[in-house]
Amino acid sequence: MRQVVLDTETTGIDPAKGHRIIEIGCVELINRKLTGNHFHVYINPERVVEQEAIEIHGITNDFLTDKPVFAQVVHDFIEFIKGAQLVIHNAPFDVGFMDAEFSRIRPTVGLTNDFCSVLDTLQLAREMRPGQKNNLDALCRAFGVDNSSRELHGALLDAEILADVYLMMTGGQTALNLASHGKDNQGGSQKVEHQRVTHPPALKVLRATADEEALHQERLARVKEEGGHCLWQDS
Repeated sequence: MRQVVLDTETTGIDPAKGHRIIEIGCVELINRKLTGNHFHVYINPERVVEQEAIEIHGITNDFLTDKPVFAQVVHDFIEFIKGAQLVIHNAPFDVGFMDAEFSRIRPTVGLTNDFCSVLDTLQLAREMRPGQKNNLDALCRAFGVDNSSRELHGALLDAEILADVYLMMTGGQTALNLASHGKDNQGGSQKVEHQRVTHPPALKVLRATADEEALHQERLARVKEEGGHCLWQDS
């Protein structure tokens, strides 16, 4: 089973008002294991990025001036996601922007559901955790996923974090599949330069000091005087 965990960043919040995608980040799962294969691109939206959006993702208008437009990356993007199940947090938002971008392409290339099925992890989280906060940061806290590097939103980083959250939510494997780590793909995508920790270092052992041990023995003596006993001493 091939899944692609996807996130986008945009110029604003409403594609119906002409807002555009400026970043796409995807990571690949095969049989619920991260392969190390990913797709990542910044896009010139051919319009101004709103200041409110810049404050969320930090991607400025100047940064995007020399980036490709969507029409230049669309075929590599479709090739990467085609046939996969897309895993997206708040899928209607990202799919709405993707479909708006696809609709601008001539000749037509189709819409998202022509290439992929979609799993919305926000809907999944609401079913699992009704009445609770279910944004990505809240889910990281709930499922013990480290998001300490997430100072700003970023499509590739958020896709990587969401992949871990999704696998933890659904009780799956988060180890990197090294067998396919060397596989590359088109569209400027590269191998992910990180690995999951599969053999964590031994925990540091903090031993009691001599004073703490003396107080402990004193306490045990009082327990015996009061008619109690300690099972480990009896044995």
